[in-house]
Amino acid sequence: MNNRQARLFAVAATGLSALLFLGLTLDSHRQFPELTNAQDITPQVRHGMDVWHKYNCINCHTLFGEGAYYAPDLTKITQHRGEPYLKAYMRDPSRFYNEQTHRRLMPRQDLAEDEISDLIAFLDWVSKVDNQGWPPRPILVTGSFAPGAATLAAAGSSGQTPTGARPVDAGDDPRALGEQLFKTATPACNACHSTVPGADMAGPSLAGIGTRAAQTVASPDYHGKAKDAGGYIRESILSPSAHIVPGEMYSADGTSFMPTGYGQSLSDEQVGQLVAFLETLK
Repeated sequence: MNNRQARLFAVAATGLSALLFLGLTLDSHRQFPELTNAQDITPQVRHGMDVWHKYNCINCHTLFGEGAYYAPDLTKITQHRGEPYLKAYMRDPSRFYNEQTHRRLMPRQDLAEDEISDLIAFLDWVSKVDNQGWPPRPILVTGSFAPGAATLAAAGSSGQTPTGARPVDAGDDPRALGEQLFKTATPACNACHSTVPGADMAGPSLAGIGTRAAQTVASPDYHGKAKDAGGYIRESILSPSAHIVPGEMYSADGTSFMPTGYGQSLSDEQVGQLVAFLETLK
């Protein structure tokens, strides 16, 4: 290839690249309204975005892979935490994390109630944006600083049975299918709960839940409708506020922080499989 041919090749390649870039850019902008659910951008969502910027949340947190990566990625936070939990957390983060224990502390921002509600509306809109899998590995809120979390991670990576659980066979065993659901339901149970004793996260550790459930149902302080351990676990999944355990930090004003949508996202058979697995945690 002589100099003239090389020049022509460079000019043509540059032109084609520019056209391709322009075409992809225009196509992206054409899809943005649908991908971002632009019709759902309400005044509350816009105000929530202003709150996000006003308190410099991005200095610690991350959205769509952009941010400080010092604190958890909040892109999908409303799919992992319910509104009652988020409101209580924003009002007083010190109820949930202790600097000595967890080596981090969310500062108390003293947000007004409308700021909290609108910030949650903004984060909920963010969680529903079709980001087409980016970032590929968002930082999930899984209590990485919780006591026993290292043990939990080691057990998960090695495929071991969770602490206190009886080994279950793969295949069609409902307990094995329930164990899979524990990690894959929406939201995933292990985003808030561990199965390691003492490793409380956004929700209490479920180590020993099969035994505790039976004790709770037999207690005169129980106010739900379940008759046995399995029924109590099912009730806790589908109607988490039916019985509030006194003195625990996992509720506010008589409302559990547990998400309430599992009755819609899981079939009755899947709930049964999840209950079967949790009953093995003695």
